[in-house]
Amino acid sequence: MSSLPDISVVMCVYNDSGYLSRSLDSILEQEEVNFELIVIDDGSIDDSFKILKEYKNADKRIKLFNQKHAGLTQALIIGCALAQGEYIARHDAGDVSEKVRLKKQLKHIKQKPGTCLVSCGTRFFSLENDCLYSIMPNPQEATDCLLSLQLNIIKGPSHHGCTMFPKKLYEKVGGYRSAFYFAQDLDLWVRLAEKGKHIIIPEFLYNASITAKSISGLYRQEQIKLTRLIIECAQRRRSGRDESTIIEQASRIRPSCIRQRSHLDHARALYFIGRCLQQKNNAKANKYFIRAFLNCLSHLKSTIQMLTG
Repeated sequence: MSSLPDISVVMCVYNDSGYLSRSLDSILEQEEVNFELIVIDDGSIDDSFKILKEYKNADKRIKLFNQKHAGLTQALIIGCALAQGEYIARHDAGDVSEKVRLKKQLKHIKQKPGTCLVSCGTRFFSLENDCLYSIMPNPQEATDCLLSLQLNIIKGPSHHGCTMFPKKLYEKVGGYRSAFYFAQDLDLWVRLAEKGKHIIIPEFLYNASITAKSISGLYRQEQIKLTRLIIECAQRRRSGRDESTIIEQASRIRPSCIRQRSHLDHARALYFIGRCLQQKNNAKANKYFIRAFLNCLSHLKSTIQMLTG
């Protein structure tokens, strides 16, 4: 066995102590693959770093680094720069990969020349382990959707955390770009797709956690603005024009330190989870409607669901 890993799994952590262990376990239990796990702690103030140190001391495959809180993009840039594997696989804290995920993705990316990106289907779960919904993009449209220059068509993998790509190609296209505080994944995927094929394994190999905290409409407008800039960057690259002025525009789109999640934001997120459960005839749905109502008494939809549920 080579002294270098085939795969570098890159995970970024920020105040994820409540469900961090299950994510780490799901990576460390991957079958028949030589990998390292690079974890960047983004200045957590809960017990995340303590948990990570305990895991690192118990498993030499874990490489742990800490940075002052700077956001996901900067953590990913550091993590991918440290990667020693031929391929980089992403994984988000709180999520769980099936034990054969890395093995199957590695097989596909090695057996299909010209593959720039491999992903899979994703199931989305509540923290109580109830399946809320699932996403399986059409494998036949995978590359074309990333190469599209239309806002309503451009689309990437089912989840950022389910992806794997060659490190050399990642470096060749410029990697994650610090200008993109949001939508850093789509910006990378589009540039990768310009160099090869996006392969989707038609299996659900990744399980993402959905919480009221993770569902947020706070920065939806920023995401849309950046997607438009990503498309404009692609247009310029493909016509041989400079994209630096567009990247400069992207760099100015940052979260405002004074914006906070309101009670209404939280209620909307809880309501969304409740609706997902309701559509699956899960009796736990009403619990989320009640919590949504208690978070914001003016959230009319929750009130209606409580009265009719």
